[in-house]
Amino acid sequence: MSTSSCYKVMRRSPELITPAKPTPCGYKLLSDIDDQQSLRFQLPMIQFYSKNEGVMGKDVDPVSVIRVALAKTLVFYYPFAGRLREGAGGKLMVECSGEGVLFVEADADVALEHFGDPVMPPFPCYQQLLFDVPGSSGILDCPIILMQVTRFKCGGFTLALRLNHTMCDVAGIVQFMTALSEIARGADAPSVPPVWQRELLNARDSLRVTYTHHEYDEPIGTEGPIIPFEILEHRYFFFGPAEIRALRRYLPYNLTKCSTFEVLTASLWRCRTIALHVDPEEDVRVICLVNARGSFDPPLPNGYYGNTFAFPVAIAKAKNITSNHSLEYAVKLIKKAKADVTEEYMRSVADLMVMKNRPHFTLHNTFLVSNVTRTGFGDVDLGWGKAVYTGLLPVMASFYVPFKNKKGENGILVPICLPNFMMDTFARELDSMLQNNEELATEVTLPYIKSSL
Repeated sequence: MSTSSCYKVMRRSPELITPAKPTPCGYKLLSDIDDQQSLRFQLPMIQFYSKNEGVMGKDVDPVSVIRVALAKTLVFYYPFAGRLREGAGGKLMVECSGEGVLFVEADADVALEHFGDPVMPPFPCYQQLLFDVPGSSGILDCPIILMQVTRFKCGGFTLALRLNHTMCDVAGIVQFMTALSEIARGADAPSVPPVWQRELLNARDSLRVTYTHHEYDEPIGTEGPIIPFEILEHRYFFFGPAEIRALRRYLPYNLTKCSTFEVLTASLWRCRTIALHVDPEEDVRVICLVNARGSFDPPLPNGYYGNTFAFPVAIAKAKNITSNHSLEYAVKLIKKAKADVTEEYMRSVADLMVMKNRPHFTLHNTFLVSNVTRTGFGDVDLGWGKAVYTGLLPVMASFYVPFKNKKGENGILVPICLPNFMMDTFARELDSMLQNNEELATEVTLPYIKSSL
């Protein structure tokens, strides 16, 4: 069946899965990193599993296994079964009420092969695989997790999940999913007990902002139309060893050892800026989500599942990012932005959140990227083996996920979100770089548009 066609999904009525045993009640404050405006949204992700007897044996129903395991896992991760409330000054807290997480059981009239060989996005009618239960998608007073398990005709299935991002980051949800998988396979408890202790990332008693956090700048000169969501397109690009080598050839010898993330992000930033046809004298930004967990001394406890990442930003004039010799410049900016993230940087962010009412990072002319290739999400084994595909459903950020193409090459799959009338320009510029043309194609015929992309 063509992946361009839709399919039918039969859903049972959503149900609330509550912890299998009584759990503590009361309120738990989120950290001052957790409850910033930038994280007050729902993060959707999906895993595809093929028919594989694994440790479960034959004809075991994944819905039943996951439903029971979820209830048992919530005994340990009981804050997920609560509801977020807002206190004075916009401070978020979770009421540990045991109300439960939303769970949807579904069946689709297609086989796994409907989604490609190998399975890869874009997924047709993906909203069918993670149904937006009416009234469930708010930040406050709503279920913190929505989970849907959809069986396919072939015996495969998907586990799709939507998470209130204020509660944890991708590493935190992977920790939760790993616990779920361990219990689904028969464990009595997670191998890594969860740790709350959100006070570890709270603002200091004596507030002091010790860094210049340009990621939270108030943008100027952003008048003009905002591009409507309806004309945005998500397209996916694969970067294997050959593609990364091609991009590295644009760098001088002293930078050829830069990370894959750095050279890839710099290249995509360049192509995206050209596609958007930004005024050459206007600032453009790239925000690299950086996991700061390893920066703390003493270390954060093993099992801490709160948000531990920062939004460091690299800023440049558009003309300096789109020139033919711009890649070296962009890589250096990205390296510096990443290197800025230290424990003191995180303390400074927490203090800034309290001082300035938890501002959102600047969206204007901002390219937001996150490397989740090493989070271990793809290793989650619910009893049917590892997922054949793991990734995030369409969001405005570009999340780099691990992927193996038809040739068996391991690489990185990157989603790009742009207005549909600009996407071909982006693809043409990227292809020009990958072909190692001496003269990169930079001519753009699109009108200059100011947007929040």
